[in-house]
Amino acid sequence: MRHLKLMVFLLAGTLMLNAQNAETPDNNYDLGAKINEMTLTVGGVMVVATNDGLVGIKPGQDKPLFNFTDYGRVKPEELTYIPLSPYVMVGQTGFANLSAKKAVIDYVSGKILFTTESKGWKNIFTADVMMPQNKLVVSGFQKGGGKAENVTAKVAVYDLGTGDEDYSFFLTEPGKVTMKYFAVTGRPLLLKDKLLVPTSQGIIAKSKSGETLWENDIKNVNWMTSNESESDIYAFAATSNGKNTKIYKISANGSSAWSDERKVKGSVSNFEILPQGLAVVSDVADSGAKGLGKLTASKTESKITMFSAATGDDLWEKAPKTKGYVQHFYVMDDGILFGVQSGGINKISYTGNTLFKKPLKTGENILTMAETPQGLIYITSEDANIVNLKTGDQVWDKPLKFKRAEVVASEFDTKNGRYLISADEKLFAIDEKTGKATILTESDFEEKEDPSGVELRDDGILLSSNQNMTLLDWDGKTKWHEYYRSPGKSAFGAILAGVTAVASTAMASAAAYRAGANKNYLGQYNSYGAEMKRAQDMFSEIGTASFNEMSKRFKATSATKNSQFVLTKLDSGVGLVKVNKDTGKVDKEILLKDKKPEYQVDEFGGYLYYKANDKTIYAYDLKK
Repeated sequence: MRHLKLMVFLLAGTLMLNAQNAETPDNNYDLGAKINEMTLTVGGVMVVATNDGLVGIKPGQDKPLFNFTDYGRVKPEELTYIPLSPYVMVGQTGFANLSAKKAVIDYVSGKILFTTESKGWKNIFTADVMMPQNKLVVSGFQKGGGKAENVTAKVAVYDLGTGDEDYSFFLTEPGKVTMKYFAVTGRPLLLKDKLLVPTSQGIIAKSKSGETLWENDIKNVNWMTSNESESDIYAFAATSNGKNTKIYKISANGSSAWSDERKVKGSVSNFEILPQGLAVVSDVADSGAKGLGKLTASKTESKITMFSAATGDDLWEKAPKTKGYVQHFYVMDDGILFGVQSGGINKISYTGNTLFKKPLKTGENILTMAETPQGLIYITSEDANIVNLKTGDQVWDKPLKFKRAEVVASEFDTKNGRYLISADEKLFAIDEKTGKATILTESDFEEKEDPSGVELRDDGILLSSNQNMTLLDWDGKTKWHEYYRSPGKSAFGAILAGVTAVASTAMASAAAYRAGANKNYLGQYNSYGAEMKRAQDMFSEIGTASFNEMSKRFKATSATKNSQFVLTKLDSGVGLVKVNKDTGKVDKEILLKDKKPEYQVDEFGGYLYYKANDKTIYAYDLKK
């Protein structure tokens, strides 16, 4: 399947404090404190939150990689995994934000790169990891100077490759009497030769030596971005009532490039600098007004606006109506293509003219929009089709319709020139040239499961779910079917409900990946391998030991690509079976003897992590 291809397959259950004896593990980790959460990271390291702190477990190592206990128990909401990086940030905030503590850990190397205390900070108010620069920018009050320095807001930049400080500076001169209060109000912008810091009194530009290059009076900015040459800077600030966003254009010297700021309704969710202008998507929430006020109340929808980069003028006389939240937004050579969560796809030129003959009606929840040789393929929870990207005309005579499916999976069968879509317990085959759809097979999986995976194997098509696996020949006839009964409805339901702590899905999800690179450019259908290659290249370019290690992990073939792991009831109790995807035979059994096990499988690295009791984790090498 395409949109659900994950590097990491996770099942998590409710906590089980006193498990029975399980099969002897390859590694046994007694953490000495109650385990509260297990998170399998994108780098393959298991990060465990305990009552004492944070522990890192690296595959194959006998002892934990690190044990961070400086802040005691760490709650789930106090952890931030930085996407596409080996970093986890710990943030604890005291009363009125006066005792904020921060720590940054490289969980691949096990190094504690930054803590509030080790770097001499009294309070940390903001902390932002800058990628791909591999820097940490913090603001707050730092100890070590005189009385005036200790109470003057300061900003510092740290190199995350070493943990050392690059440079730092005060927002105002220490000891200077002023009625103005300086506080960092948003995410700074790190450019090649300077750092722009948004404050409550305006934006301040500092050189790498801490020298003030310029200041302006654009206050309370939330975030900023720039064009590739860094000559034009755009700043975004929410209005005091939160209903609108102001957009400012700033020249390289800090002066306003537009005669006045521009305002859009709602919060900006997408911003793209294009040769034709500035494309802005802003999301407006329902105001909730009732009665007569409802007539003028805001509707829940996205607004798309195109501004002139030179003047800030609105380039469109009439903006396209979205009639819902924009779920997909792509810039193309001839215009902007967008899909709406409530259903519908449209395309508009950079001059504001509709390019499709009429808005394309689709089902709700657009799961996939991608390019194919025949046009744009879309798949929703209710239908699928391919349409001409120039006109919006249907390529298939009519959409493939199905009920509002809870699970939809798809794949392209190159060998037979057809799209395979699984929905409503049916596997549809659609000829890529004619668009003719046939039902290849109807699934009758035990426990009323819907197939959640479609995968092409050497000898056929594999349909899979949590407890069922079926291999079909190319004509849709069943070659074999295997069913492994779930340990029990209550346990199984708890396992499904417990899928929560998964930092690794930030990489596994194609959508999350696009947030890091080329997020607004329409990708090719089945381009997962290309996305992985771009991630490898990005990791290699940053060049630290941890990023190089992550790059090697992404280059490697999944250690368990030929197996699926199923939780079931074995003869001696509950356990995990490793099922061969080509034969359906069980290659390995791991007895857990736990009716409600909490475990995670790193399919890419080939390890099973199982919480044997409230203080102990067992690790099993699945490659053996």
